[in-house]
Amino acid sequence: MKFIEDASKEKLRGGFYTPENIAAFILKWAVNGNKNYDILEPSAGDGVFLEQIKENNFEHESVTSIELVPEEAEKCKKIKVKNSKIITGDFLSYCNSTNQKFDLVIGNPPYIRYQYFDKNQREEAEKIFKKAGLKYSKLTNIWVPFVVGSSLLLKEKGKIGFVLPAEILQVSYAKQLREFLAHFYNKISIVSFKKLVFPKIQQEVVLLLCEKNHLEKNHLIEHLEVNDASDLEKLDVSKLKAPKKKIDFKNSKWTFYFLDQKEIDFLEKFLHDPRLKPLRHFAKVEVGMTMGSNEFFTVPKQIVEEYNLSEYAFPLVGRSVQSQGNVFTKSDWKKNAIEGARAFFIQFPSLNKLKSNKKAMNYIKIGEEKGINKWYKCRIRDEWQIVPSAWISDALFIRRNNLFPRLINNKAKVYTTDTMHRVSLNKNKEPIKIDALIGSYYNSLSFALAELFGRSHGGGVLELMPSEAENILIPYHKNNEELSEKIDEMFRDNKDIDSILNFTDNIILKKNYGFSEEDIRMANSIWKKLQRRRLNRNRVI
Repeated sequence: MKFIEDASKEKLRGGFYTPENIAAFILKWAVNGNKNYDILEPSAGDGVFLEQIKENNFEHESVTSIELVPEEAEKCKKIKVKNSKIITGDFLSYCNSTNQKFDLVIGNPPYIRYQYFDKNQREEAEKIFKKAGLKYSKLTNIWVPFVVGSSLLLKEKGKIGFVLPAEILQVSYAKQLREFLAHFYNKISIVSFKKLVFPKIQQEVVLLLCEKNHLEKNHLIEHLEVNDASDLEKLDVSKLKAPKKKIDFKNSKWTFYFLDQKEIDFLEKFLHDPRLKPLRHFAKVEVGMTMGSNEFFTVPKQIVEEYNLSEYAFPLVGRSVQSQGNVFTKSDWKKNAIEGARAFFIQFPSLNKLKSNKKAMNYIKIGEEKGINKWYKCRIRDEWQIVPSAWISDALFIRRNNLFPRLINNKAKVYTTDTMHRVSLNKNKEPIKIDALIGSYYNSLSFALAELFGRSHGGGVLELMPSEAENILIPYHKNNEELSEKIDEMFRDNKDIDSILNFTDNIILKKNYGFSEEDIRMANSIWKKLQRRRLNRNRVI
């Protein structure tokens, strides 16, 4: 956990400024020949939008710019734009006090996590959520109330054009924002980039371009992707004037709209197929153990022996590289232990029971000298050295993945850290076979949905939280029990994932569920399309 005193000034004010070509493009899309717009910029920063209004002679009725940092506000005042005013202050407070309405709101709002909000910002943000009929959550970022507040300041017809983190498309804390925008606006366009716009912070961003018109009833959305910000100069803004995809209010993630309508319709068909059940129907997915310090509580055999910890040492798999296939066996664990991996989890008893073991107490002392007992997850425990929620699951689901997410049979019955989720079978009327469940997961449809339901990070990493993993559809069939062993053999023989899916799709999807060859090709192409897009995240300008 990061404390506010450890945060950089950039993090505290969210100050990552907009490239000129992005600001120019948003204005070109938004103004589009109109001459009488009242324009608001809620977080003016270094004045890049004002500069672009001036340089490109965008006509307007008025421009109101708000900037919290006085030094930046002074920079903005030096940019001479007619009928403009600069307000030094906080946008959230302004939003709750002004009666003015605008035709256009543009900008790049700050990216600040809730724990860095000051008391006034928290109170003002909560007021904005209340006005919009939304539930306020502490699991949010300041750009969310910026977007909601800006929307509330629009006239009956109005537009917003924002540079936002790509989190808006997928993270759970932005779910109700997506629902709000889907109902509030008639047209939504998303522009994404194959390369990172802000490589220094590994932050993937998108342009969110929305239009509202109280006379229209349709709610449409479109997604366009360009290589990098320089390509915006060649992008025809008219393509963003007529989105064609109907917003599906049931879908909680907007990564869905990276696909074309034919692909969306294809997935929709199977999402509503009663034969296919999500993973949550078969099992519960929960986070692995939160140690507080993996370095201290997960150790190699050498440390176990040196500090006489064998009584408290339990088998562990703590990293995805320690598991080769889709089955983790006792032999796999023994191999890791022999090779010096951190293959042991240390579950200490209370200090009263530990005092007689001098070597173990020396290990505890080393942890305290390093200050581990004062780390957040440790210090909130009754006894810092006792890791809570220590239990073993039937299977493991890798939390962060590269090429594809793995579901692993925990045959060795080992503990795991929070780098993996714990998967425990439900007690259904018809018993679920763990081998059959594992085997059924490895198919193109489940992989495509994993990409949709998960979230991508800078560097091309795919992360799935427990609730997201539970949403993945599994074409379960009890006969896939033997298939799991074959898949494991293929992994251990270093077969690539394409070869494995060519084999499994024919059994899991075609033989067991009657998918056509075309259905299988479509599912696989969707998975590859989404995977390629995600892997591009490790490329920078």
